[in-house]
Amino acid sequence: MKPSATTDSDQTPAAGTRSGSLSALLQLAASGLLQIRKGRSGAVALDGAAPGLRPGAQALLYHVLRHLGLAEALRSRLAPRTPPPAADALLCTALALAAAPEGMPYEGFTLVNQAVEAAKGDAATRKQAAFINACLRRFLRERDALLAAVAADPIARWNHPRWWIARMQKEWPDNWQGVLAANNSQAPMVLRINGQKTTLAQYVKALKAINMRANEQPPHGVVLERAVAVHHLPGFAEGVVSVQDLSAQRAAPLLLAGFPPGAQLRVLDACAAPGGKTAHVLECAGTSAQIRVTALDIDPVRCKRIEQNLSRIGLQAQVLAHDAAKPQDWWQQCCAGEPFDAILLDAPCTASGIVRRHPDVRWLRRESDIGQLAQVQARLLAALWPLVKPGGRLLYCTCSVFRAEGDDQIKLFLAHNSDARLLPSPGHILPAAADSRNGLPDNVHGGQDGFYFALLQKMER
Repeated sequence: MKPSATTDSDQTPAAGTRSGSLSALLQLAASGLLQIRKGRSGAVALDGAAPGLRPGAQALLYHVLRHLGLAEALRSRLAPRTPPPAADALLCTALALAAAPEGMPYEGFTLVNQAVEAAKGDAATRKQAAFINACLRRFLRERDALLAAVAADPIARWNHPRWWIARMQKEWPDNWQGVLAANNSQAPMVLRINGQKTTLAQYVKALKAINMRANEQPPHGVVLERAVAVHHLPGFAEGVVSVQDLSAQRAAPLLLAGFPPGAQLRVLDACAAPGGKTAHVLECAGTSAQIRVTALDIDPVRCKRIEQNLSRIGLQAQVLAHDAAKPQDWWQQCCAGEPFDAILLDAPCTASGIVRRHPDVRWLRRESDIGQLAQVQARLLAALWPLVKPGGRLLYCTCSVFRAEGDDQIKLFLAHNSDARLLPSPGHILPAAADSRNGLPDNVHGGQDGFYFALLQKMER
């Protein structure tokens, strides 16, 4: 799973109510939560929302997902017998807003009133309106006692599944609390400037001219102090800037760093959609480099996204809808069986490093997914490694903080491939401030998503 190349506004809940009544937004957010509980991703859970209501509903839903463990613990105290699914989703939505540690974004009785109105307005929850009213009013009366009663529950404290918390404690004993806390925060909106069209200083100046405050993060990053819709960004339509997190921005420079300027290169982006890293590789190569990029993705619809993103920026690549793990289906036909100088493998993973941006991930994943995805990653590595030219490189990366998808995966690969050498790489990057003495010196304090990078070179025989 990868972040989208564009972004919806993830504002505070109060900011979203300007575009619709609170009861309507509560109803939509609760419906989204119900869909996520059924296994649908947050990206599609609000597909039925009217365009004018979607930003506010998403803001509410993301807030709920970041406090869902607490809300469910409180609901179990207020209603030992779980109510019907739709009513439970609405009740937990309201409790997440009422119990947030950073303070309630709405006046208490207004929230209760609007939650009851939301219940009455939906046939699936109408019969439970009085029950929801009673639970929420009891919470307001007994708030401190109820919060104290669930304070020792790790799921309520950290708002992650129990297995996730336990795994983080085992794998990152010095960092797990910071990572989980970072996951519950709202990620900043980060941009990548196109170095062929502007500079960091020029772009930040352009933002300042329209009262958008931002910070430079060299070589290509700009961190906005407040998220905006992409069509408000200067030069977005012309390909001057794209949306991409700082961690993801490391991939292209790392892959190309060992090649001389202007080198003629054949590059494969093996799991390319939505095309952010493909575009960055072409941007980093510069106008003078002779570089040919092939971008693969297994999903034809997502390949269209790659093409759209490249078209916006004014760049070209060969885009193919194929399974990277089956080069026998495409390598000879589309690439004449020629090996690649460099391969970028941003492998499918649990997305456990981008929970700040996708707070539904923690509630959708199961611990068994880690092993299953690790097998997919291993198959991709095994299939693509023979396609690397001797002396060439393969950059393996995942947006995961789990070691099975990072260090452990690469250790196993190196043990079975004597012609592979691990070059200096960032390794695991955590979405939280980390003590450099613990082997994580590359973290920008709280400023980037969780990622893993391993740069592998094929030794010449």
